[in-house]
Amino acid sequence: MGQVLGCVQVKQSTVAVKECFGKYDDVLQPGCHFVPWCLGCGVAGVLSTRVMQLSLRCETKTKDNVFVNVVASIQYRALAEKASDAYYKLTNTKAQIQSYVFDVIRATVPKMELDAVFEQKNTIAKAVDEELGKAMSAYGYEIVQTLIVDIVPDEHVKKAMNEINAAARLRVATNDKAEAEKIMQIKRAEGDAESKYLAGLGVSRQRQAIVDGLRDSVLAFSGNVPGTSSKDIMDMVLMTQYFDTMKEIGASSKSNAVFIPHGPGAVSDVASQVRNGLLQGNATTES
Repeated sequence: MGQVLGCVQVKQSTVAVKECFGKYDDVLQPGCHFVPWCLGCGVAGVLSTRVMQLSLRCETKTKDNVFVNVVASIQYRALAEKASDAYYKLTNTKAQIQSYVFDVIRATVPKMELDAVFEQKNTIAKAVDEELGKAMSAYGYEIVQTLIVDIVPDEHVKKAMNEINAAARLRVATNDKAEAEKIMQIKRAEGDAESKYLAGLGVSRQRQAIVDGLRDSVLAFSGNVPGTSSKDIMDMVLMTQYFDTMKEIGASSKSNAVFIPHGPGAVSDVASQVRNGLLQGNATTES
């Protein structure tokens, strides 16, 4: 009924192009308009002013001869004030945008190496946006945003890049592991040296305590038993210790078989050897 009466309704976020006898006449904004069809007027078409998105995939190669697929996303919209240009000047808007995007990408990416392409995505997007915005403004379109959403190299190149990265990380891990083992060996050697030092210090103190005990025993025995010499007292002390040692060896259930000469002569030899050792130790200390 509205068309019969010459009334046309234009929806929100759209504009309509009005023609009279096939010639452009006006741009109808959203709302209700009178278009007398009986006078040769009519709506040639409707143009959306919403932001639209076009995703493109462009194959090109880098400066180091690596083929990559650059995935770009172009957000654009028709300008209401230039609706006539947007409607009449372009027959295929998406194809026109794609041609400009491919031209800019294939002129920019070959100047960069592969790593630089990943690092300078914003540079590529800016170049596409500037060139595309300048070209499409003449056709009544505005480029709202240009995004480089992905860069996809060949599968073999991706595998090689992953292997290089893995090898580099493995080399760092190996160096760290070797450094850790070096530190552990140094600490182990320092601990072993400290342990041996403390063990030697303990043996030295033990021997000193034995010597001091024997000296005190000799002095006490000489004072309580007149007429005894130091040699007699030392022989008796060594004899007592000898039998105590034999008793401990025999009482131990885990001791191995030990064959030692046993008899008065053997005890005398042991006493002589211990006494000579003590005398030599005292002489060394005094010197």
